[in-house]
Amino acid sequence: MPRRSAGLLVHRLGPDRTLQVLLVHPGGPFWARRDLGAWSIPKGEHTEEENALAAARREFAEELGTDPPDGAVLSLGEVRQRGGKLVTAWALGGDVDTTAVVCNTVEMEWPRGSGRRITFPEIDRAEWFTIATARARILEAQRHFLDRLVERLGDSSDQEAIADAPPSGLH
Repeated sequence: MPRRSAGLLVHRLGPDRTLQVLLVHPGGPFWARRDLGAWSIPKGEHTEEENALAAARREFAEELGTDPPDGAVLSLGEVRQRGGKLVTAWALGGDVDTTAVVCNTVEMEWPRGSGRRITFPEIDRAEWFTIATARARILEAQRHFLDRLVERLGDSSDQEAIADAPPSGLH
């Protein structure tokens, strides 16, 4: 049975009225110097029995230290990542202050096989990106979520339906 994750792709209209998406960068030594192809939607694992959308909301709160924005969600379906994990995602319009992110921590052995344990934040930062920039930064399999978001919202960046929240100056 493959591992399963669920996440939220939060989107808004930026100050210049272009579509922006919120991505997170994984913390820890393995990801410290990686940027392109390393970012992700806020997501986390869940069991087969757990409601995937509830898990996506819980994981968002754990990774960013704040509840996800209120509002209706739009299914973006599922993708299989390189390691075999199945990720289900929903789009959600709203705004998040990335300067106020407080993430939970994880512990792991590092370097592997050393017996030494380190603790670090699960994510080390969250940022808003345009779709073009997000395409370069996000994990390859998750690019499909960006494509599906743009397809479902339409190509026009001035549609009020793109984000439930008004354009924001938060970064």
